[in-house]
Amino acid sequence: MIKKLFILFKIARKLALSDALKIISKFHQPPLIIKIFLNLFSISFSKNVYQSNKLTDEEKLCASIQEMGTTFIKLGQFLSTRPDIIGDNLSTQLEKLQDRLPPFSTHEAKEIIKKNLGNQIFDTIINFGEPIAAASIAQVHKAQINDDGTIKDVAIKILRPNIKKTFNEEIDALMLLAYLVESLIAKTKRLRLVEVVFLLKEITNHEMDLRFEAAAANEFSENTKNDSGFYVPKIYWNFTSEEILTLDWIEGVSIREKEILKSKKINVENIATDIIQHFLRHAVRDGFFHADMHQGNLFIDDNGQIIPIDFGIMGRMDKLNRRYLAEILYGFVQRDYKKVAEVHIVAGLVSSDVQVDELAQALRSIGEPIFGQSVKDISGGKLLKQLFDVTEKFNMQTQPQLLLLQKTMVVVEGVARKLNPNTNIWETSKPVLEKWLKETKDPITNLSETLKDSAEVLKKLPELPKIMDKANQALTFLASGKIPQESNSFSALNEKKVEMKSFRNQSIIGLLLLVFIGFLVF
Repeated sequence: MIKKLFILFKIARKLALSDALKIISKFHQPPLIIKIFLNLFSISFSKNVYQSNKLTDEEKLCASIQEMGTTFIKLGQFLSTRPDIIGDNLSTQLEKLQDRLPPFSTHEAKEIIKKNLGNQIFDTIINFGEPIAAASIAQVHKAQINDDGTIKDVAIKILRPNIKKTFNEEIDALMLLAYLVESLIAKTKRLRLVEVVFLLKEITNHEMDLRFEAAAANEFSENTKNDSGFYVPKIYWNFTSEEILTLDWIEGVSIREKEILKSKKINVENIATDIIQHFLRHAVRDGFFHADMHQGNLFIDDNGQIIPIDFGIMGRMDKLNRRYLAEILYGFVQRDYKKVAEVHIVAGLVSSDVQVDELAQALRSIGEPIFGQSVKDISGGKLLKQLFDVTEKFNMQTQPQLLLLQKTMVVVEGVARKLNPNTNIWETSKPVLEKWLKETKDPITNLSETLKDSAEVLKKLPELPKIMDKANQALTFLASGKIPQESNSFSALNEKKVEMKSFRNQSIIGLLLLVFIGFLVF
């Protein structure tokens, strides 16, 4: 515990010397005791590099957080998804946070590969280059491997040295700080700060095991191998481990480079339509979708294919939720609010004693204003958010998978609209939803297909069931922002709380004894 206090001291010093607290205070006032505590650590004789008037508050905040390292970058990214805790304004600022850090040396990267894969496999890697991208958790190198007699260009993703140890030590120290804040300031208990930090620990530790990402990419590839215009890079399992991920090298243009795509004669309006349709197809057909489809994770090759990268965050939906999603979206497309209400009741998502007409009226209050907007303002993601808000009043149970999907849908629509501001979400979605609803009329056929696909994926990795169970648990936490009471993580969280409570009590007793001895001596 003494080590945690030392780490907490270093973290407090980092935070106090940055502009982060001052900028955050403009959007969300922290408790007075926190301000006093950090001001004690802020004495410095060096000039703050973020005081430049040329930087906006948003840029200063992001620069400060990035300077503080991996733990704060991940905390900032996580809190950007929790406006309920930090407010909408600050959440919007943190969404701009870029996950970039200076690379570690190529020599260290090679040593990590040797340690994980062995010298024999390492010696088969050809033309291992300098890092081409470096984030807070890992960096990527271009190389070549011999794949059954064929030389393949690959991207090798490597975890930063000792990143797990460093992150977990810092996050445990932050959890202790959160516990002390909750203990000292009663009104902060409603924010569940300890649980928020613990959630970040669970999710990021999942991200730090690259076998999770490899398994997700492999399953995603199997599901989409027949999807025209969409390609998932191949995983090379012999060159993949907990700290190493090797997959096909992608030659393409970032989807954010609209003008470059146009210069290559690629129809960006078609790409805008395709990105939405592919996302919906993966969600309702496969129940497995890329849940981090921002512009930095999407590339377009010379053939106009959409190529996603970074499979650390994937969403999964069961059959009931897939059917529910397709039916309600299609019901809104048709403006058939009674049908949508009936789906809620039949699926058991709301109580059976809810009046269909009453629920339909509430749903109409969402749908009609949206259809009254111009095409560019219509959003399926925002529709789902309003839907969840309204149906909560009818005691609808929280559906974590749908929350993650709703968040992702907003991002996907944003990407599509940057390519084509006039993208019509409803017209784009309708054919995908219609096709899937027609194909699922025969539940036996659908079930056999699901079993067949699952069997193919299971052949790829013996540990996959165990790995994906853990991954799904972490993603459920991410979507819902809650830790289910029946989960192992809930028990682990309670153990942490007991440990921190014991430390707090021991500290108080120690302080009292110190004061008592002081009185006796002096």
